[in-house]
Amino acid sequence: MALAIVLILPVGSYLLVKQFGDNAVSMPKRFYADTVMQKVERGKIVTDTVWHQVRNIALTNQLGRKVSLHDIKNKVIVVDFFFTHCPSICPAMTKNMKRLQSMMTSTDPRKVIDTSIAHLLSITIDPKRDSVSVLKAYADKNGVNHDRWWFLTGDQQEIYNFGIQEMKLGIIDGNGIDTLFDHSPRFVLLDKDYTVRGYYNGLDSADVLKLSQDMVFLSLEKDRKKPSAVFSQMKSLWPLFLIIAIAVIFFLILGMRNSKKYKV
Repeated sequence: MALAIVLILPVGSYLLVKQFGDNAVSMPKRFYADTVMQKVERGKIVTDTVWHQVRNIALTNQLGRKVSLHDIKNKVIVVDFFFTHCPSICPAMTKNMKRLQSMMTSTDPRKVIDTSIAHLLSITIDPKRDSVSVLKAYADKNGVNHDRWWFLTGDQQEIYNFGIQEMKLGIIDGNGIDTLFDHSPRFVLLDKDYTVRGYYNGLDSADVLKLSQDMVFLSLEKDRKKPSAVFSQMKSLWPLFLIIAIAVIFFLILGMRNSKKYKV
């Protein structure tokens, strides 16, 4: 009986946790599919979705360094679009983005986001006026951590195409007049595969708090293409489980024989 428990307990516990744990947290959904294919596996129709990965873009940050989206590895990313002369929504968006940064500060008692799992990007839609020096001054004014939060500038058309085609946001050129710039107040959440996983109102404190929670959830999301580490470890111990199973069967047979002997 003891050997049977040793054999069944770890396997049963793992399967139980997997069954009820997979749906314990509602993970942020994926938004855009490039292709959806159906195939037959073991007599069942299985849908295989290839989700859209945001293409790479190379820009210059507030420190004058040439960086790209794909330079950020194994982190969730929050992106917004702004410009430093914006008289309307941008200051409030920057303030709320700074709230996310403060949650990533180890000395902050309200810290909820591990600094190693997230990166913030603010991309200007007015690169003609938002030079590197202007972005640096704006970042310093707002108490930005330059390692965790990049302010980016570059080719205007490339930025607009990226915002509209890749991030699916509406950005309208205002012909250089601040009050006519119409851009989205949304914060966009990307997972470690650069897939869009959420849009949040950058002017709404409650929505920003929801974003911070989703950032943590995504950082814990396992790669479905990789086998479970626990299951892989259990597979490596299969000789031990086999020996225990044989021992259990042997003692069961021995017990049945002894039982028949005593009955006689």
